[in-house]
Amino acid sequence: MSLPEKVIGVLSEIYGINISKYRSVSGGSINQAYKLTTNQGPFFLKYNSSAPYDFFEKEALGLLTLRSAGTALRIPDVIAVGNPEDNKSSFLLLEYIEEGRSGNSFTFGTELAELHQTNSEYFGLDSDNYIGSLPQQNGKYDDWISFFREKRIEPQIRMAINQGRLSSSLNSNWNRLAKMLDQIIPQCKPSLLHGDLWGGNYLFDTNGTAVLIDPAVYYGHPEVDLAFTRMFGGFSADFYRGYESVLPLEPGFEERVPIFNMYPLLVHVNLFGGYYTSQFESFLRSF
Repeated sequence: MSLPEKVIGVLSEIYGINISKYRSVSGGSINQAYKLTTNQGPFFLKYNSSAPYDFFEKEALGLLTLRSAGTALRIPDVIAVGNPEDNKSSFLLLEYIEEGRSGNSFTFGTELAELHQTNSEYFGLDSDNYIGSLPQQNGKYDDWISFFREKRIEPQIRMAINQGRLSSSLNSNWNRLAKMLDQIIPQCKPSLLHGDLWGGNYLFDTNGTAVLIDPAVYYGHPEVDLAFTRMFGGFSADFYRGYESVLPLEPGFEERVPIFNMYPLLVHVNLFGGYYTSQFESFLRSF
């Protein structure tokens, strides 16, 4: 797919980046993605003419927030963000990271645990952002259960009901579960989370270092990221051993995984429906 001339012009005129060639690369299902060969070296560019006006600004902020934690995890350097007020030149330009064949999963686990030791005084974030292409509400909360209920689950349930993907009758099941959360989920400090940590949102570079991409950051319960890794088959056993060598999990984590994963499951309900809808309905009707 061709890179828009307007983007090529902005990169040249504003940033002095002259593209000698480019090619489409895998960048997920939301954006067009390219590897650029330029007078300043290779870059990775994401482009989406239909994204919300601040979509790439929020992603850039998430990457910068992860970098600021200062862990050994590699976070792509943000080079430039296109004009958010002009969708024709709205883009995110990042350093290009060559993917390696393998890495140390145990070390990746320890490094994620170190990221989760970056704490805040509140749950949430000082601005809203996105998970996938959907808006993600944040705000600042003193209490994790209230934040999880009011800013994660309930907005997605309302969206699904309004889209006709879920029945409003499920609200009673959710309300029953919501009243039980204090007894199910242990207390914690607000931890910096990647927020969308499935297998497609990390890679190992050619040195075997874990690289985090496509974040949906906020400060939350650290088990959220761990549960998210189980969404599509889970990470390696070494990864979880590495994590627990730094931050041992509270008893009962396995039983909490499907509760934390209500959020990404609802995101998939609102994006895709179908199987995800029936999976969520089946889980919630067990309460």
